[in-house]
Amino acid sequence: MAKASAALTGDRAIEAAALRSDRFRLEREADWLRLEGIVTRMESGRLRKIPDEDLLALPVLYRTVASSLSVARETSLDAATLAYLDALVQRAWFLVYGPRTGFAAWLRQFLGGGLSAAVRGIWFEILVALAVMVAGTAVGWLLVASEPSWYYSLVPGQFTDTRVPGASHEVLKATLFGNSDQQAMSVFATYLFSNNAQVAILAFALGFAFGIPSLLLLVQNTATLGAMMWLYRGQNLLGDFGGWISVHGTTELFAILLAGAAGLHIGRSIAFPGHRGVLQSAAAAGRRSATVMAGVVLMLVFAALLEGFARQLIDNTQGRYMVGMTMLALWCAYFFGLRRREVIGA
Repeated sequence: MAKASAALTGDRAIEAAALRSDRFRLEREADWLRLEGIVTRMESGRLRKIPDEDLLALPVLYRTVASSLSVARETSLDAATLAYLDALVQRAWFLVYGPRTGFAAWLRQFLGGGLSAAVRGIWFEILVALAVMVAGTAVGWLLVASEPSWYYSLVPGQFTDTRVPGASHEVLKATLFGNSDQQAMSVFATYLFSNNAQVAILAFALGFAFGIPSLLLLVQNTATLGAMMWLYRGQNLLGDFGGWISVHGTTELFAILLAGAAGLHIGRSIAFPGHRGVLQSAAAAGRRSATVMAGVVLMLVFAALLEGFARQLIDNTQGRYMVGMTMLALWCAYFFGLRRREVIGA
């Protein structure tokens, strides 16, 4: 008798739950079906066939169905209803809050003002990174000037075969001119590009440590440049060396400058978040710095092309300076001169 009563009670509970689920669905199913129809048409790309009133109702319907899902979970409705609502809410979320900009539109916005606005947004860090790079170059020069043995510590060993303290004017000049077909210069150019790319990435990635590692990397990298400048200055070839390095260097060093500034920007936002919390400040700085780093990657690609072709084809100092200074002027004009109202006002 007791078993029969328990079974009857269980059956009634199941019937009550089913009735509750059916009533819940009937009261709200019209909104669910309307939202599902809008979502299906938008996912298939048939936006023109969607009435304006449906588009305006989309956010309201999304919140209504999301509320239904919350109630369904709390009241433990049947699994089928929960699964249906959960899938519908996820699909609607991507349409209401998800990104709606395609790659082509993003690229136009990025190149048409987004990148330049991000670079201008870290102008203070750019000035600090520039000062550090100048100081690093001076440190490299002064170290080898006071003690030439420092040269072997600052300049990688595989590139100190003929470019060493005490090398003659003719030997050093031969490394700059008349050897566009020689593999040694191409190898050295490839080294410079890969080294600077690694420095740029590390300078950005290590910015979270309050920007200190980023600044140290800038000093280390430019100290090598300072040491080589001292070497060529000793044989009155500094101007020729500057032309040789400027063809791609104005672009590459500019990219390193921006990467170091981007890393420093993140470090400064963590150390001095201001009126916002640390996480909010770091997130905002991270988005801006990521945009800058996308531009850095683009600049390094340009530098590789200049390094692989322009420097090999131009075998005179004047032409090299012309290319290098033109690229520097173009980058400065793009970053600090290109302004679009919709970007500034964003």
